[in-house]
Amino acid sequence: MSAPSLTPSKARPPRHSTPREAGPVPPGGRFAKSLRRNLTAHGFLIGAVVCFAVFSWYPMVREFLLAFQKTEGGRTTWVGLENLTTVFNDPAFWQAWRNTLLFTVLALILGFAVPFVVAIVINEFHHGQGYLRLLVYLPVMLPPVASVLLFKYLYDPGYGLLNELLSFLHLPQQQWLQDPDLSMLSVVIASTWMNMGGAALVYLAALQGIPGELYEAAELDGAGLFRKIWHVTIPQTRLILSLMLLMQIIATMQVFVEPFLLTGGAGPEGSTTTVVYLIYQYAFNFNNYGAAAALGLLLLVLLAGFSAAYVKLSRAEDE
Repeated sequence: MSAPSLTPSKARPPRHSTPREAGPVPPGGRFAKSLRRNLTAHGFLIGAVVCFAVFSWYPMVREFLLAFQKTEGGRTTWVGLENLTTVFNDPAFWQAWRNTLLFTVLALILGFAVPFVVAIVINEFHHGQGYLRLLVYLPVMLPPVASVLLFKYLYDPGYGLLNELLSFLHLPQQQWLQDPDLSMLSVVIASTWMNMGGAALVYLAALQGIPGELYEAAELDGAGLFRKIWHVTIPQTRLILSLMLLMQIIATMQVFVEPFLLTGGAGPEGSTTTVVYLIYQYAFNFNNYGAAAALGLLLLVLLAGFSAAYVKLSRAEDE
């Protein structure tokens, strides 16, 4: 019996399948492949575009067209600048602009400075910042109507808490919402309390991003609290301050909810009539949608021009 051979047998060469030569992919095929691969992303993108087109772009285009049209008896005709002439000849037009500018100035004095100061105070606390942030942001989470009703109770001339406090201090009571000299200030105070929470949290986030070494260097140079704020805090948060200033001016120029709910819109002697409330009156009280659209177009052009000028000046300062 012969011994088994230890010589390995020749291994067969592995079979390699000959790949098919792929031809050039047509452009349409590449697009379809990319579309299938990113179908979810394209779906979200298309949904966002449709929402913007229906709820933002179409109303803007429609308002632009309505500003030069007039509808009577179900018939719409082009009237050119007649709606603008109607708006300019209305005595309430100039009063509404004066009130709106007054509200904007007062809101910038209070609503722009107060949240920044609140953020600085919260940033100095090393413990309990979460509770303080919640406390500051709580008014924003309340429905605007509930907040306004709260301030309407505070401002009540008969049993309001503010007049009760003035009476306790032996000071004369005030007609907060009935006095033309105090009505706008009262509206600004309520608006500041209702809306300052979001701005305060934005400022707080910016403050917490400032390196602590800058404050230590300022302390070594003998800087006090106010000098540290002026030379360190404000320069380090200048970009956020500029952005919030622009956003607040745009928001305050469109104020409507607070004066409408607190003083009925016009207020005593028209002292709280704003541009947006006048637009509301044209559209829903006077049934003049053309004049309402014309006034809205003027407000849009003014805010767009201000925003463009502000951005240009900011870029020039950076350069």
